[in-house]
Amino acid sequence: MDTGRASSGAGALSGDGRQRIGASTRIVALLGDPVGHSLSPLLHNAAFAEQELDLVYLACAVEVERLGAAMDGLWALGARGANVTIPHKRGALMHAVEATPTARALGAANTLVRTESGWQADNTDVAGYLAPLEPHRQRLAGAPVVVFGAGGAARAVAYGSSIGLGAAAVTVVARRPAQAEALAADLDAATGGTELRVSTPGDAADHVREAALVVNATPLGMGDGRTPWPVASDFREGQIVYDLVYRPARTPLLQIAGSQGATSIGGLPMLLGQAADAYRQWTGRDFPHAVARAAALTALGQDP
Repeated sequence: MDTGRASSGAGALSGDGRQRIGASTRIVALLGDPVGHSLSPLLHNAAFAEQELDLVYLACAVEVERLGAAMDGLWALGARGANVTIPHKRGALMHAVEATPTARALGAANTLVRTESGWQADNTDVAGYLAPLEPHRQRLAGAPVVVFGAGGAARAVAYGSSIGLGAAAVTVVARRPAQAEALAADLDAATGGTELRVSTPGDAADHVREAALVVNATPLGMGDGRTPWPVASDFREGQIVYDLVYRPARTPLLQIAGSQGATSIGGLPMLLGQAADAYRQWTGRDFPHAVARAAALTALGQDP
């Protein structure tokens, strides 16, 4: 694997401290469709400029049938790495020459890292999910978890809760039971002693009340005023409620849970955490969290 640090030099910064592109600048890309909403270029370019790295992060809209060609083209161009988002996370895993155990377990990749033979696929969503839970690790060890949703983010939550927190049980609450059953079946062998349960919203109240950690891995609350669980009395003090939605910072779910004394965690720490893990693999350096967080908050119209 190419683990050398990205070069810093004359091409990295202009005289006023801003990032500039020169003849030696190398590419890091985001592959997805659409990509116009992504904060990743802002986060990573702020980080590259802060550490004077001669890299530039570009968001590239790629059609599904052209993903393989795009990955090959980035490799041929000497790109340092890439992120992958919807709808390419499964396809990127298939096109990569190797994959980490996490990417294989989830069946999806969100990060590509350059190796001598081609792209290595990884999934840093698990590291991103676990990052803000680190201060609560002792409190959550072996405790039951509830996750709303059964898509790719829910897979990362279920897997991370198992391997990272040692959850005794993870209950996947989804409106489409078949999708949740498929998630549980896919992860069963990879989650060790964690029991994977499936529930519908109509049958999940007891699970929500008993859970030490409740996670929203659906888009509900992303500016639409909705919440995956509207019953305030099912939340309590001592519980942690974690919403992967980062816009707005205080989603309806977090407001409801917070009114009952639950500890609230928004989605921005996960976004920064998954970016940090990818950044370390591309550059060999620690991610400048403070700089990236300030850039994200400014873009979101929130106070740094």
